[in-house]
Order: sequence, then structure tokens, then C-alpha cells
Amino acid sequence: MRKGSLSDKPFFSALQPESSVSSYALPSGVQLERGGSASDPGAATRRVQQQVQMRLTKTSRVTQQVNGSMFCGPHTCPPYIASSHLCLCRINQLDMRTAVAQLSSSDPELQVQGAAFIQHECYHKAEAKTQVAQLKGIPALVQLFNCGNTEVQRYATGAMRNVIYENIENKTLLLQAGGISQLIEALKEPDNDLRKNITGILWNLSSKDNLKEKLAQDALPQLTEKILVPLASGGDSEAIQQSPSEADIFCNTTGCLRNLSSMNEKIRQKMRDMHGLVNSLVGYIQKSIQDGTMEGQGVENSVCILRNLSYQLYSEMPPSVLARLEGPSRGQDYTRSDGIGCFAPQSKKAKDKLNPDLFTLSEVAKQPKGQEWLWHPQVVGLFKRVLQSCESNMTTTREAAAGALNNITAGDYRWASVLSHVALEQEHILPVLLDQLRTSSDQELRSVTGLLRNLSRHARNKDNMAAKVVNPLITRLPSDGHQKEPSSEVVVSICSILNNLVTVSLSAARDITNFDGLQKLMAIKDNHDSSPGKLKAAKAAATVLTNMFQYKKLHANYSQKGFTRKSFNEISI
Repeated sequence: MRKGSLSDKPFFSALQPESSVSSYALPSGVQLERGGSASDPGAATRRVQQQVQMRLTKTSRVTQQVNGSMFCGPHTCPPYIASSHLCLCRINQLDMRTAVAQLSSSDPELQVQGAAFIQHECYHKAEAKTQVAQLKGIPALVQLFNCGNTEVQRYATGAMRNVIYENIENKTLLLQAGGISQLIEALKEPDNDLRKNITGILWNLSSKDNLKEKLAQDALPQLTEKILVPLASGGDSEAIQQSPSEADIFCNTTGCLRNLSSMNEKIRQKMRDMHGLVNSLVGYIQKSIQDGTMEGQGVENSVCILRNLSYQLYSEMPPSVLARLEGPSRGQDYTRSDGIGCFAPQSKKAKDKLNPDLFTLSEVAKQPKGQEWLWHPQVVGLFKRVLQSCESNMTTTREAAAGALNNITAGDYRWASVLSHVALEQEHILPVLLDQLRTSSDQELRSVTGLLRNLSRHARNKDNMAAKVVNPLITRLPSDGHQKEPSSEVVVSICSILNNLVTVSLSAARDITNFDGLQKLMAIKDNHDSSPGKLKAAKAAATVLTNMFQYKKLHANYSQKGFTRKSFNEISI
């Protein structure tokens, strides 16, 4: 079986490591909570003080553990709460050496002071992060992650978020101190503030390629079981019910998973196999569509993860699964099985009209579970609804949905053809994709045109497809090969679509001519610089023109547009 050519390779993940969106290192805790910038140190100090005051006041309502003893009795607040004003006064009087030393104190109040000072200083001072590392503050913070005092744990993890932010050396020190295992252990604590910090740290760490293997090994199971599955399910409710803190935790967790899923085949396969992971993402997206809450970062992350997990899907899935999806070999009879929903044939006429791949679906279950969602026909409808539900400014989510469809319809695999037919004939996806062609995002345009390239390759009725797509595609072509937008990759994809149609459809060639496509294709072919991308686009345009010239019936039409036989004869591929 021949796999797809290089031009048919699916685009990689929505979070490619080398791209501008390769990772989302979480902003510092102070920044997220106060919504301001780092340009106002005084405001940052005030906010940290407010956090200390609010948290210490909150803890005054419950029994606290202090210095290893439990305080109980008629007092209205524990001893160290009574001295909270001292804490607020001293935070501005600390220096880094003293703050780090306080982390090893047996007094939780001093530990909170030290961690709060470190969090504040490392938010707006890069040199403070270096100081913490030099003073061995990172191992000291790690030791507090599971100290048994929730308030101390919150401040220790909050400080660590700032200490490692945009500092690869400190990330490495965190790993060397056993930080990941301590963070995962602390996830067991049912405290949202603590979990928000922990998942924020893990998201931050996942931005670095050299840490992804470790995170996938140690953190993936707990993140899936403790965070993703319960927060995505919504319980017994059909709607997603997340508090603001839970929404942040879910966002952090899916951001981490999004980065991990962009790494390599080993991690992708581990994530596909992880019980509950794919089901939770699909369920969360489905409920977000129903609720009309598609604008959230959690939705974007979830769609991007599914796109990443669909990358190179056919070459990475188990051989036994691929063999089942490829169906009977040539010469064997197709056997009918129970149809799935709308795929069930209604009559012999319908069966004769439809290709067997639309009603011979014994290869998949009626209701997909786990990683089967990645290639099940129902996922085509899911991604179509994502495209329909996203506003025009949600380009990353739209691009990821189109990219996922691009991945599962690419190549010479039978199942890629099956899903292409589902998209075209059952989901009627063309109008949705043509609407996306108007996007101003080149990245989104790459995914959309890549998907249309696959669909045009597998389409059974190319005349019908040509009637719908030629004009919008010609509109997006540049006037010549010197234009910077759209990118050469988009131009190549558009030319590939046109060529797939032209090779079997005279009407496609006629439509290209009538919509002034000849002028653009000739200009792309002839007027360009010598960069590899522009040369590839020129050759792609030349290929379309060569195949258009094979229709002798259209030579008169070409002449009317000012292009003679000589114009076509000058084409060199």
C-alpha cells in the first residue's frame, strides 16, 4: 500500500515547537490575578500584600496547624493569624537571602512570608530568579509542596511559578530537585488555588521540548485522572459546570497537554492510549458547542490536542487497526453490516448510488470510544460544528478543526477516502469551508486549503465540486508570484485543488478561464523570485495550465482571454 506523497502530508500540530505559538508559558500568578503589567512594582507589591491579608483572614475561620501542634479552643483566631499585620509590614523589609532562609523555618507564617516575597520579587525582576537559584531556594520551595499546610503550599507553588517563568535554568533545577513528582503528589489535595498553581507550573514546563518526555511519563496519568476527566465531564449535567478557578485549572491542564501532544510519536501514542483522555476532550467540545461557550481557551486547547493526536494517524496507529480500516482487498466482495446513523442505506437504489465505503462500516463501532474518536465518521461532524460555532476572531480554534480534518483525509489510504466522502456527501462541508476561505489568517488558510486539496482528490463528482469552489479559490490566488500573501504554501495547495479538478473535469478548466484564473496562473508561473517557495508555486501553476491545455474545446476560450498556443507552449515544469 502506497502512503501519501510529501505534498499530501498533513500539517503538523497547532503548537509546533518552532512556531510563534509553539508553547504557552503561563503568565505569573501575580499577573493573572491582578490583570496588570509588570511595569508597576508598587501595584504588584500591594497585590501580594492583599493576597497575604485575604488568605490569612480566610484561614482565621478554621482550625490551623502551627509549629506541629493543633490549635483549638475558644479563641477567635490562631496565634499566627493575630500577627498578620506583622507579616504585611515585614514583606517589604525582607531581602532574598532572608526570604529563602524563612522557607526552612518551622513557622508556617515565616514560610508564607518568604514564599510571598519570592513570588513578588521574581515577578518583575529577572535577577531575582537567579538569586533564588544561587541561594538554593528552588529545592527549599519544592520541600514545601507537600508540607501538609495548604496555605504554605499555595504560596510555595505560586512562588515557583514566577521563579521558573521564562528561565530554563530554573526549570532544570526544579526537575533536579524532584519537583515534578512533588507537584503530582500535591495534586491530590482538593484545593483549587493549589491546583491552579500546580497546573500552571506544569503548563510552563511543557513549553520546553527537553522536558516533555519527563512530563508525559510522570504527569500525564494524574493530569488526566485528577483534572481532565472530572472537569470535562460536568458530572450528570449536560452543561459544563466549572467555577472560575476550575476553568483556570482546566485551561492550564489542556495547555500542558496541548504542548505535550505536539512533541513526537511516542508521546502522541501514549496520549491516544490514555484512558479517558480523548473521550473527555470530545465531550468537553460537544458540551461547549451546545452551551455556546466556544470562545474559551479550554476549547481551543482541546481542539488543538485532537488535531495533534490525528497527525500521521494512519502511519502511527496499530497495524491491526489500519488493516481493519483499509477494508477488503481489491477483488474481494464488500459485505454489508449494520449502518451507523445516517450512513444506513435506505434502499437498493441508495446502495447502488453510494460507494460501499459509506455503508460498509463494520470497521468501527456505532458509538466511538477512546482513540477511535480520532478516525470515526462522527468526528467529521464534530469538527464541522466547531467550524460553524466559532466566531471569525477564533482563528486558532478554526484552524485546528480544519487541520484535524486535513490530517484524517490525507494520503492514499482507503479510510482517508471514506472520511472525505463523509465530509462531502453526508456533512455537506463545502459551504462551511468556503466561508473560511475569507479568513485573514494565513495559518488558517493553509489548513482550509490543505483540507480542500484532500477532498478534491477523493471527490467522486468533481464537476459538482468545481462549480462550487473554483471561483472562491481563484479569488484567493495572488495576482502574481511576487505577492507575499497568501503564502506560497497556500498557493501550492490552491493549485493542487484546481489540478485535481481539471484533470477529470472540462467544466473546471472552463470555470478557471471564465473567472480570470488564466491570468493569475500565468503571472504566478512567470513572475516570481527565485526562492524555493515561489518556485514551487510557479511549478504548481504551470502544472494546472498544462492540464488545462489538454482540452482542445477550450482553446478558443483561451484565445479570447489573450492566451495563444504559444503561451502554453512556453510552460516548462
